[in-house]
Amino acid sequence: MNVHLKAKGSACYDMKAKTLHILRLVAIYTVLVGLLYFGLRYAPLRDIWKTLRQLHLWQIAVLLGLNFTIYLLVTLRWWLIGKVEKKDLPLLPLLGVRLSVFGISYFTLGPQIGGEPVQVLYLQRKYKMTYTRATSTVIMDKLLEFLANFFLLAVGLMGIFQAGILPKDGSRAFVSLIGLVILLIWPPIHIILLYRGKYPIASFLRALPFIKKSARSFRFIAASERMAGTFCRRHLSSLISAIFVSLLAAVAMVGEFFLVTNFLKINLSFAQTITAWTAGWLAFLVPLPGGLGALETSQVFIFGVFDVSVASAIGVTLLIRARDLLIGGLGLLIASRGVQNKQYGDGQFHLSITNSSGGNK
Repeated sequence: MNVHLKAKGSACYDMKAKTLHILRLVAIYTVLVGLLYFGLRYAPLRDIWKTLRQLHLWQIAVLLGLNFTIYLLVTLRWWLIGKVEKKDLPLLPLLGVRLSVFGISYFTLGPQIGGEPVQVLYLQRKYKMTYTRATSTVIMDKLLEFLANFFLLAVGLMGIFQAGILPKDGSRAFVSLIGLVILLIWPPIHIILLYRGKYPIASFLRALPFIKKSARSFRFIAASERMAGTFCRRHLSSLISAIFVSLLAAVAMVGEFFLVTNFLKINLSFAQTITAWTAGWLAFLVPLPGGLGALETSQVFIFGVFDVSVASAIGVTLLIRARDLLIGGLGLLIASRGVQNKQYGDGQFHLSITNSSGGNK
């Protein structure tokens, strides 16, 4: 009798677990399909196709190849950090994770941030890293990404001044840019502080009176930041390599924009091209999925300042949209397959749409 009851109870438990697993998968796929639909719903697919038809096949191949190189470099940066914790960590599987991160971030509200929990869960579930150690690799990865992004911002601001968009002297220009300057210098300062054993995020949170120092979330953040600091001190060569790779990816992103304008036969000076790219990059900081509307407005405005036709400006934005929809859609597809194959651990693939400021890759 007891054996029969135990068997029945075990069967009920298995059925309940299977049902919850199916419901979880349905919910996740619904979110992924919804994100893709929302992104494609407002995308001018017909105009994108017309713009792509203006290009030669070899030009499209060059742009695709360059974007693959950019994402490979971005993945290489994360791999250089992660392999310190896991020596046998492979590179190529991480590329699919990075594409998933972009796909989730691109189609959600916020400036290109939100898919990072995928990185943490992948390392935790697939390679048995602790949650804290996996998070510390993502913290370093994002910090170096911000470092590269703000390096690009510095280059962009120089281009803006050279193009005459802003005055080269005067207090108004300085005051208007002081916030960007602070953001520009923060990533290297943060890295230096970590290297010297200082933990600014934990210190800031500790100073807030409403933060419970015994809270699990606070202890988790503090521990992750300490591990990031340990990486900076003990693995300086890996840190320098990751910084170099990150800057190389940043240069490749700017180079891609130069190719786009060249392929569309838009004649701009070096400073003007840098300025146009910076305007588009800043548009992605607007808290809308993929900078929807902000990108188009920024490019029409800035190209108009340089006496370039609206049609050409729209052509640039359409190519950018085509690129991002292709990569973002591929990322969502990989994310869905990751759920199906349990890459992220027994279907526990959590989507976070909590966003903060960041770059466009």
